[in-house]
Amino acid sequence: MIKYEKLARCTAVVACSLAMHTACFAVDSVSLEAGGGEKVSLARVGVQWDWDKQWFKSNDSFIGGYWDLTAQQWHEKRFQDRPGASRTISSIGITPVFRYQNTNKKGFYAEAGIGAHLFSHLYDNDGKQESTAFLFGDHLGIGYVFTNGIDLSLKLQHFSNGGIKEPNDGVNFAVLKLGYHF
Repeated sequence: MIKYEKLARCTAVVACSLAMHTACFAVDSVSLEAGGGEKVSLARVGVQWDWDKQWFKSNDSFIGGYWDLTAQQWHEKRFQDRPGASRTISSIGITPVFRYQNTNKKGFYAEAGIGAHLFSHLYDNDGKQESTAFLFGDHLGIGYVFTNGIDLSLKLQHFSNGGIKEPNDGVNFAVLKLGYHF
């Protein structure tokens, strides 16, 4: 496990360096998320930076997107497939997210993203395992941004190592997001 802890620390330093570099660009939104899957739950905080690009503009809508930098914790409720055994693991991640939205960025939207996440430990819960601390996280979501900037959404999210190494059982979550867009 020590090599994963060193890798997690190195990745955290790189992520902080990137965040400091992008600090010259104003953060566009912040978020709190909570979700659950089979005998596992997650809590996540994030900061987002909007892209300036607008693709396929028509009828007051377009496809745009944002960068989502997150820190999260998973609570495994059946660690190593043992009843009553639990463990918490942490991760940091960066995800480019594409969003179909109104030109004023208010109202309903749909989004999709695939990002990279580095975990503090290998996932081993409820008979499912991941053999790498590096996982891809992809999601599909729908949401609504109110005129006051409050963003509520529901995401279906899947994590796996993309077949880098076996076992690669994958982990699925339903996630609720509360955000605020400045």
